[in-house]
Amino acid sequence: MTDSGWARIGRGRLWVEFVLFFIVAPLAVAVLLPPRWMFPALFTVTGVGLILLFLTPGFRLLLLTRGLLRMSTPLVVMTALVTLAVGYGIMQATRPEALWMIVRRNPELMAMIALGYPVVSALPQEVVFRVLFFERYAPILPSRIAPQIVLNANIFALAHVMYWSWIVLALTFAGGLLFAWSYRVRGNFPEAVVLHSVAGVALFLLGMGVYFYSGNVQRPF
Repeated sequence: MTDSGWARIGRGRLWVEFVLFFIVAPLAVAVLLPPRWMFPALFTVTGVGLILLFLTPGFRLLLLTRGLLRMSTPLVVMTALVTLAVGYGIMQATRPEALWMIVRRNPELMAMIALGYPVVSALPQEVVFRVLFFERYAPILPSRIAPQIVLNANIFALAHVMYWSWIVLALTFAGGLLFAWSYRVRGNFPEAVVLHSVAGVALFLLGMGVYFYSGNVQRPF
């Protein structure tokens, strides 16, 4: 963004936007809304995020193709294997009866998830939680990259607090570190989307959708 672009927005306004969008909104969804309204609310918040991104001076859609030819296949494969291994261990320890549940009961649904998740879920989340986060709010982020990535992972995990599950928070924080590193350090948005997609599909393959289903949400109050 140009200096004049930053000046038009102002740091104060950026702080207000940041707090409302990345902190207040997910907490409000988690605490105030009934489970059946959670996803409509999240889609609305995502839409607001896209509007903010397109209103960001200097933003160009071409940014989303940066790194397309530099994706690391070993990194993608390793992400899939580690996710499967960690997820398998969690499922065996917590919900063994749900392991491979979708594959066993409804393989067609699993195929639909594998095809749709990258476009419907991973892509918009990466646009909002990586591109919007790092591009629009750069002036108010920590000056060093490592704290930026940790903050981003925490924000990403907070967006999933509506599930009221420490497992979901731990997984999304770990994923947030990886996806943020791919975008911020490697400068590779397509790779971040692919990593997010591979991890998400692997979790659903294992049956961990039971933790990401709003119908199973049980608030602790």
